[in-house]
Amino acid sequence: MNSIKTFGLMAALTILLVLAGGSLGGAGGATIAFTLALVMNVGSYWFSDKIVLKMYKARPVERSEMPELFDMVQRLSQRAQLPMPKLYIIPQENPNAFATGRNPQHAAVAVTSGILQLLSKDELEGVLSHELAHVKNRDILIGTIAATLAGAITMLATMARWAAIFGGGGGGDDDDGGGIVGLLVMMILAPLAAMLIQMAISRSREYKADSDGARISTRPVSLANALQSLEGYTEKLPLRQANPSTAHMFIVNPLRSGGIAGLFSTHPPILERVKRLKQQAATA
Repeated sequence: MNSIKTFGLMAALTILLVLAGGSLGGAGGATIAFTLALVMNVGSYWFSDKIVLKMYKARPVERSEMPELFDMVQRLSQRAQLPMPKLYIIPQENPNAFATGRNPQHAAVAVTSGILQLLSKDELEGVLSHELAHVKNRDILIGTIAATLAGAITMLATMARWAAIFGGGGGGDDDDGGGIVGLLVMMILAPLAAMLIQMAISRSREYKADSDGARISTRPVSLANALQSLEGYTEKLPLRQANPSTAHMFIVNPLRSGGIAGLFSTHPPILERVKRLKQQAATA
């Protein structure tokens, strides 16, 4: 179901790009915006592991330093039929984790020092299995495609604003483009809609990683307990120097969120994730 939902949301982003291209920049504008977004996001995708690991001062660890953690990741990777990813530690008290890398052969799993102190062994296995599920499902690639489409739509809106400032118009005539009113509506609504769809795709992939991760670890309730513990701790102590542009990578949002911010969250509500995991455990 989550895969079908993701496909539908990606299709919606594509349709929105075509509509925005016709209304805001015409076929030529849409092509230029898509190409620029593609170049930027492919570069980010290719080097994402190095960028984000350096951003959070993550350091690599070998088996000789943390044998229990290393063996746990190795065992779960074998169970998930994945190559052993590189393992990193982030020196922060906030308990959290993420996976990165452009494909399973170049994957990395990073955990904070705080998560090793907070969670039990079973809960930690649940978290690591969730991250390995992201690797197995190639969610970094899916996120990059979504970012490319959303970025192209945002660029088109920016192009349209500059065109309006300097007396330009949309890509077509008044009938085709909806005139100045249609142009203004698309300038405002298209980027907002693209961002909301992109966030929905991210939330859908989190549900999928929860479900698949629970199958890898065979402990859905342990993952549910871990999510509740991680959220409670983060509300008291958010991740220091957390960057909103990388928040979607973590198993729980490393930033405080609430109110209307929930609409723009890259993560589903923890209560709903816990509910689904417990239902999965009950039907296993």
